[in-house]
Amino acid sequence: MPPTPTRSPAPARPQRPRPARAPVRRARPRWATRVTTSLSVAVLAAAGIGHAVLTGLDSDIDRIDPFKDMKNRPAPGHGMNVLLVGTDGRDRITPEEKEKYRLGGAPCHCTDTIMIVHLSEDRRRASVVSLPRDSYAVMPAHTDRITGTRHQPHPVKLNAAYAEGGPQLALQTVESMTHVKIDHYLEVDFTGFMKTVDVLGGVRICTVRPLKDTYTGLDLPTGVHDLNGGQALQYVRSRHIDGAADLARMQRQQRFLAALIARVTSSGVLLNPIKFRDVTQAALGSVRADKGFGTNELIDLGRAMRTFSPSSSEFTTVPIGKMGYAVKGIGSTLKWDERKADRLFRALRDDKPLAPRRVRVKALHVDVPPQQIRVQVENGTATAGLGRRVDSGLSATGFRTTRAPVNAPDRSVRRTIVQYDPRWDRSVKSLATALPGSELRAVKGRGPLMKVIAGTDFKEVRRVRAEVPAQGEFKTVTGDEVVCP
Repeated sequence: MPPTPTRSPAPARPQRPRPARAPVRRARPRWATRVTTSLSVAVLAAAGIGHAVLTGLDSDIDRIDPFKDMKNRPAPGHGMNVLLVGTDGRDRITPEEKEKYRLGGAPCHCTDTIMIVHLSEDRRRASVVSLPRDSYAVMPAHTDRITGTRHQPHPVKLNAAYAEGGPQLALQTVESMTHVKIDHYLEVDFTGFMKTVDVLGGVRICTVRPLKDTYTGLDLPTGVHDLNGGQALQYVRSRHIDGAADLARMQRQQRFLAALIARVTSSGVLLNPIKFRDVTQAALGSVRADKGFGTNELIDLGRAMRTFSPSSSEFTTVPIGKMGYAVKGIGSTLKWDERKADRLFRALRDDKPLAPRRVRVKALHVDVPPQQIRVQVENGTATAGLGRRVDSGLSATGFRTTRAPVNAPDRSVRRTIVQYDPRWDRSVKSLATALPGSELRAVKGRGPLMKVIAGTDFKEVRRVRAEVPAQGEFKTVTGDEVVCP
């Protein structure tokens, strides 16, 4: 092969100094920009969300400044803490929807829902802590935003902080009570809630007993339900279903959030930028948020949720030490258990799971706690030791068995039988849930002691647990424990 002409000409060498007149650094910014852009695109592509798709959504958010002039705030922790507040705003709900879902009357702009949502620093875990609206609180010293009057610290119910001083005083009160520094503030009203659920195509909820509330119109039989936006709003608002009132409502709100996370992470929303934009737009159309919560935070949240599974989210309510704590001039409040509450909020500050040592066993939710139900077990088969197996299984999941199983007079029982007094019809449902397929037989006058006659069909005792935690307990559930199987 003849030599390549470009290798031999001498005149080309004197030209080499020409590029030296331009600073060498000029090429680097262009290279760095290309690399940075490529990395950004790669990151956003990995998140399944395009920044350009979300640009402009910031303008849909009603901006507020809840951090204005705040002093003596808690030290920063790890991860991100969001104060989520639910109000009763309903300006853009149609008259037909208001009538159908019992949303009549003028809104009072009250805060019925107050939660701290903690997103771990590695963005792999979300922890949600519900703060009862009737919690006993001490309002920090503040200046009235309307009259300019200076108020000294005074006792109130927690939701009164918002009514008296808006988002800023609500946030200041929560930080004072929990010593958790809040990074962002989100306020959601009825309109945004309903639209978000509808854009998602509904959320699936499972109920272990009928739920009926004449105030909200909620009427759900036992079973699985796909709720639209209006029905979901009824579900999270209802507080007249049973005697547990607000505590039970918070449990339903947590259950709904778990179901919502499961829906978002399993439906392909996070992999479809257009769908993600539509859902986000529906949610943000009726949201008030601090100025720092914008597109970047939405992308960060979407990227984090892509790695979520139902078990990545955990839910709890601040432990209550005393129900009906009377305060002069205020009425009945809920007094927190200071020791357990401090342990809970310390876990948030330290970015630790709320229940790291607990072995999470999937359990079916029941209405009446098994610890309140007494059971006598009889072996209705010829299989030796079956009575002890059933007794031990029921005892392990919390039922108060006699621990002294006996043989039944009839040893040819095929289907397991549960005998109960009709006056304990709610309790027997918890026992029947633990013994799937069993036959319920009402026996008048039997009293509170139920009888289980094990049959040849017995396979196992299913683990069960009550929906509402006992007073003062610090209980945490993960999303996989409360979403529909």
